[in-house]
Amino acid sequence: MTDAVHRAGDVPAPGFPTLPRLPVMSPLPMMGPLLVALPCLLAALLGFNTYAPYGADAALGIAVGAAAVVAMAQTLILAARPPLVEPLFGGLDRMYRVHKWLGISAMVLMILHQQIEPDFERTVRETGLGGLGAEAGELAFNALLALIAVSWFRRLPFIGLEIPYQIWRFSHRFMGALFAIVVFHQFFVDMPTGVDPSLSMLLNTFGIAGVAAWIFTELVAPQLRRREFTVSEISHTGDTTTLKLSPKGRAMRWRPGQFAFVRAPEAGLSEPHPFTITSAPRPDGALTFSIRALGGWTRSLPATLRTGTRVQVEGPYGRFDFRKGGARQIWLADGIGITPFLAWAESLTEAERRDIHLVHCVWTQEQAIGLETLRAAAARNPRFSFEVVVTTRDGRLTAERLISAAPFAGKDADLWFCGPTGLKDGILKDRTRCRGGSASSSSNSPEKGPVTSPRQPCGSRLRLLAPLSPAGPFLPDGNLKRKSLRRQQALRSVLQIVFSRRKETLP
Repeated sequence: MTDAVHRAGDVPAPGFPTLPRLPVMSPLPMMGPLLVALPCLLAALLGFNTYAPYGADAALGIAVGAAAVVAMAQTLILAARPPLVEPLFGGLDRMYRVHKWLGISAMVLMILHQQIEPDFERTVRETGLGGLGAEAGELAFNALLALIAVSWFRRLPFIGLEIPYQIWRFSHRFMGALFAIVVFHQFFVDMPTGVDPSLSMLLNTFGIAGVAAWIFTELVAPQLRRREFTVSEISHTGDTTTLKLSPKGRAMRWRPGQFAFVRAPEAGLSEPHPFTITSAPRPDGALTFSIRALGGWTRSLPATLRTGTRVQVEGPYGRFDFRKGGARQIWLADGIGITPFLAWAESLTEAERRDIHLVHCVWTQEQAIGLETLRAAAARNPRFSFEVVVTTRDGRLTAERLISAAPFAGKDADLWFCGPTGLKDGILKDRTRCRGGSASSSSNSPEKGPVTSPRQPCGSRLRLLAPLSPAGPFLPDGNLKRKSLRRQQALRSVLQIVFSRRKETLP
């Protein structure tokens, strides 16, 4: 899974080594967010212009309602994980991030639409299902508001409890059914006569597409996308379980650095979880996953999986590819973030002309996995080298040590990173302190979008990979307490608006 973060481009302080330059990325991933924003904006403009003759309140209410319908439809379309759309976002993780913020935007727009009720009583074109359509809209609003709030606030506000992933995902699957009720509301609610049908055509199109995407996700995709595998080997190193899976039928094709969703219903692990494929493509089609025990699902692997257990794999996904980088590269892995680099290292051949140095940071020596793969890659290609930094033995990795350890000029290298944000943030802050600059322009997390810095060295970026956690494809940003407080405050504000509205409407 990939992400990007900008780096300030001012001149380093004297005596401080220059960090590797950042790989230039294609502008194609910027198309995805733009393409999902334009239909929402178009729906809002059509709604406002179409109903402007009925007053500003009516026009605004229809505008935000139309934008909410389109935003919700697109969340369901993105949830279907369409392969042709993924490149427009630069990877599935970014597409899911847009999916999340589309859902949040839809919630806000629905609240605004519910607060600004258009008054068309004197000009409506009544239909036989108009009353039912209005009631359906009220029902869908309340239910969707609750589900979107649960999706956004995984940790229950005020009491600090976290909703189990299984319950969260099960509730998430009802989004499509409730959206179908929203579409029914849009089809049959009483509206004025003689209005331009362009808005209705747009909303009907997105409504049908959203419902179709939900049906595909729930009923069709599981049958088309999942491949059958069996566990051929299983081993444990510290808190990491390594699985080798052999295909039962047609093998899956993937590129080093990609990930897949894994589930094992036979072992009671029916919920799919995403993990990086640790191996390069092989003639026999076998897959390898190295999974660290970070949650209930992953902690149960040693006790539930056995040799011969049937496993279902869906994928591959992701756009993390070192071949998009330059001739000199530094790979930095933190903990279980080594997994994509193991696949990359296994794929290296004698003909590979890039100079590559891998630094793997672990807390203890027992957490270092894949050393045989790395040694074999180094023996196969003299341009590849690696080192393991054990924090309890060697101390914290600094930016200066990272650059000086490479057997080539670090300032001419691309830097690729995979792991939790702590190591990345620490190195960037260490570099910033030496330069006397501000660290805020260089910070980013897998749950946030790119943070633009004031100046860019050649318009380049740092490629980041968020390791796959049991709770989904993204790890928290390390500020859970502050983030939870902000979410609690936001939820309080939303609830105050909703309940104040309810009190006003009571007789």
